[in-house]
Amino acid sequence: MISNTHNFPAKELKGQFPIFLKKIYGKPLTFLDTAASAQKPYSVIDEVKKCYSENYSNIHRGIYYLSSTLTKQYEDTRIKVSKFINSEDPSEIVFTKSATEALNLLATSLCKSYINDDDEIILSHLEHHANIVPWQIQKSNNIKLVISELKDNFSLDIDDLLSKITSKTKLISITHMSNSLGHITDIKKITSEANKKNIPVIVDGCQYIAHGKVDVKELGCDFYVFSGHKIYGPSGVGVLYGKKDWLNKLPPYQGGGDMIEKVSFEKTTFASAPQKFEAGTPPIAQVIGLGAAIDFVQDVGIEEIKSYEKFLYQHAYEKMNELPNVKIIGHSENKGAIISFTMNNAHPSDIATLFDQEGIAIRSGHHCTQPLMNKIGISQTARISFGLYNTMEDIDILIQSINKVNDFFK
Repeated sequence: MISNTHNFPAKELKGQFPIFLKKIYGKPLTFLDTAASAQKPYSVIDEVKKCYSENYSNIHRGIYYLSSTLTKQYEDTRIKVSKFINSEDPSEIVFTKSATEALNLLATSLCKSYINDDDEIILSHLEHHANIVPWQIQKSNNIKLVISELKDNFSLDIDDLLSKITSKTKLISITHMSNSLGHITDIKKITSEANKKNIPVIVDGCQYIAHGKVDVKELGCDFYVFSGHKIYGPSGVGVLYGKKDWLNKLPPYQGGGDMIEKVSFEKTTFASAPQKFEAGTPPIAQVIGLGAAIDFVQDVGIEEIKSYEKFLYQHAYEKMNELPNVKIIGHSENKGAIISFTMNNAHPSDIATLFDQEGIAIRSGHHCTQPLMNKIGISQTARISFGLYNTMEDIDILIQSINKVNDFFK
């Protein structure tokens, strides 16, 4: 039995999120869907509003005050992101419109310049569709996707993954934390072997970035992607970290303004990274908002967040495990604050519908991981996921609502 107390200031932090002033059917909002997208604090909302109302212009192109001021703020955010994940240089940070776009960028550029016919790419059954479909689109190159297996608790079997490395393996692309089950991958164990064989490793960090410290040097990965909206920042912005040598070698993903050095009808030469991958007007306000979100998370403390969310997970797991008809999918000690579950007497969509009537927001479905659901042998789950604003009272409401589901489907 774990302690019922933790000194993390969740209630005070919840007060910094205006969404929690809202009532759902006359009841307080209990938001348990942070894995899909995190809510936004006042500081992020205010910074985005300020960008549009006080400082807005296009960037990188104008010499006038507004443009030069906002350009500096945009590039300062690049520096901030670089420090946040401990990259070697800010030029290794590329801003995209989403993590999905970052993965598509990598799939397209790598398959144009590095991956050839009959080469193999290792993925896992845990992957989000965004780390599967872009590679399938490139299968016109006759590349082969090799899928690593899972353990009995549906966490990644890294020994199996490493055993699948052959002379044809050109790339490993793997999730840092499962968005469906919350399992955390030991990235260093993978990169330590891959680096010996000069096999680049891409890490999908969307789920992990807001829940644990990311140090790309320590991880040893070649690429790391994440989205702004899952770290309490705006939607419409993603981040691609790539080692400088790789970014310099890869061809552009899209063409347009700001990613060129010189253009003629005969030939175009491209800017160096990261500008080479940021064609057109970028998501300016979203990048500025991402900077505010990183400030917010750092002020709270990423290790403190991780500790508190583990406390929430353990408490919710113990309580849910005592309830009739509840089956938790894929428990382990090395998990983020995500619980996927089913109920013997209720479909996940029905669970989510009844929860909604209680003001509880959860996700039901396959969570963009259909291959994982097929591997488990189910079509979908109900999923709860925690953020730094969740409280013990939220878990109490969750447990009460599961009991109501049991009563409803007697």
